[in-house]
Amino acid sequence: MTSSGIELQARIESLQEHTPASKPPSHVEYALNLASAPAEADDEFKLPSLTNLIIVIGGSTIHQLSFFIVVSSVSLYSIHLGGDETFSGLVLGIPPVCGGLILLPLVALDGGRYRMPMFLSYGWLILGSILYSLAYPASHLYLILLGRMATGVGYTAFMYSKRYCSDPRIVGVRQRTMLAAWLVVGQGVGLTAGPFLGGLLYKVGFGNEVFNGYTSPGWVMAMTYFALTVGSVYLFRDVPALPAARSATSILRRFLRREKRKMPSSSVTPLDQQPSEQPSSAVRNPSFANLTWNQKGVLLTMSWFSMTNFFILASWEANIPIFTQHVFNYSPYNAGNFIALGGLVAFPVLFLNVLFSRRFQDRTTLAFGSSFGLAGLVLMLVLVTIEKVSKPLYFLCWCVVATGFNLATTCTLSLLSKQLPLEWNPWCSMVIQYAVYIGRVTGAVWGGAGLKVGEAKWLGLQIALVGIGSLMYTHLWKDLKAKTG
Repeated sequence: MTSSGIELQARIESLQEHTPASKPPSHVEYALNLASAPAEADDEFKLPSLTNLIIVIGGSTIHQLSFFIVVSSVSLYSIHLGGDETFSGLVLGIPPVCGGLILLPLVALDGGRYRMPMFLSYGWLILGSILYSLAYPASHLYLILLGRMATGVGYTAFMYSKRYCSDPRIVGVRQRTMLAAWLVVGQGVGLTAGPFLGGLLYKVGFGNEVFNGYTSPGWVMAMTYFALTVGSVYLFRDVPALPAARSATSILRRFLRREKRKMPSSSVTPLDQQPSEQPSSAVRNPSFANLTWNQKGVLLTMSWFSMTNFFILASWEANIPIFTQHVFNYSPYNAGNFIALGGLVAFPVLFLNVLFSRRFQDRTTLAFGSSFGLAGLVLMLVLVTIEKVSKPLYFLCWCVVATGFNLATTCTLSLLSKQLPLEWNPWCSMVIQYAVYIGRVTGAVWGGAGLKVGEAKWLGLQIALVGIGSLMYTHLWKDLKAKTG
C-alpha cells in the first residue's frame, strides 16, 4: 500500500475511534444508514421474520381491541360517577392527545429500533387499564380519565407498528401495502371484537366492587398485555443497532474504493486533498422545504385523509351508544353488538384487500374507500333530514361507513413511504400517526356531542371533510401513482 493509502486508512480508523459508540443515532444518521445499506437490501419483496410480524400485527390488533372495548359502556360508566355524555367522548378522545405529547421525545430516544418503545408502551397500557378499573371502587370520575391518559401513552405503539411495516431495512416496497392491509384487518378485528366483548363483560353485572360490568374491560386488558409482554420478551427480535460511526465511515469507505478503482494506486492523494463528496438527496436532513410541490401535496393529502378517516370512525363509535340509547333504547350490550356487527360486515372486505393489494394501486383503494364511506354518510343525512331513521337503515349506514373508511386507511402510509425521499421514511409514520391522533381526539369529542349539536350538523362536518379530501386527491391523481404491493 502506498503512503497515501496508509494515510487514508489511518484517517478512517481515527474517525471510528473518536465516534462515541454508545450515543444513539439521530434520524439524520438513521437515514444515512438506510442510504448506505448494501444493494441487496433493496429487494422489493423482502419481509421480516414471521414471528416478528405476528407480534407486531397481533400487538396492533390487541391495541385496537383495547381502544374499542370500553366504547359500549364508557358513557354509562361516566354518568355513574357523575360525568355526562360529552365527558365520555373526552374519555375516548384523550388517549391520542397523551400519545401525541410523548411521541416526539420517544422517537428521539429509540435509536431507530423497536424493542424499547414496545415494552415501554406495554407498561403504560397495563397501568392505564388498572387505573381505569379502579375508578369504580374509588368512586373517582377523573380516575377514568387518568387511566385513559396512561393508556394513550401506550398507544404510541400504533406508530411503531406502522413504522415497522414500512421500514425499508426489513420491508420491501412491494410488501408495504400488504402489511398495511394486515394492520387494518387487525383494526377491523378490534372494531368487531372490542365493542362486543365490552358489551358482553357489561353483563357480568355489579355484584362485585372490583370486577363488574364497568371495570372488567380494564382488568381483562391488563392481563392480556401482561401475557403479551412476556411473549415478546422471549420471541421478538429487534432490528440491528445503528452505531453512530457506521454511516460516516461506510460512506467514506465506499468513496475510497471507487476512487481506487478509477486511478492507479500511486495517484491516490491524501484525504485533505480529495474533493469532498456531496451527500445525495437521499441522505439530506429531512426538510419540508426540500420537497417538490407535488410531494408536498401528496404529504398533505395523505395526512388529511388519515385525519379524516379516523375522525369519522371515532365519531361514529362514540355516537352510536348515545344515539341508539336515545332513539332505540339500547343498552351498552346492545350498542356494543351493533358496533361489532358493523365491523364484522366490513371484515371480509378488509381481508380481501390483503389478498388483492398487489393488483390495485393505493390511490385507487383510497378513492374507492372514501367514496364508498361518503355514500353511507349521505344516506344517513337523508334519513335524518326526512326523519326516517330505522334500525335496519341505520345499521346499513354504519356498515357502509365502517367498510369504506377502514378500507381507506390501508394505503395512506404505504403510499406516502413510496412517494417521499428516503430520508423521510423515519418521519412518514410519525406524520401519519399525528394525523390519526388529531382525527381520533376531535372525532370522539364530536361524536359525544352529536345529539347536542344535531345529527344533521354532525354528519355535515364529516361530509365536508371528505369533500375537501376528494378535491385534493383528484387534483394530485397523477402524482399519487406508485408501485403496487
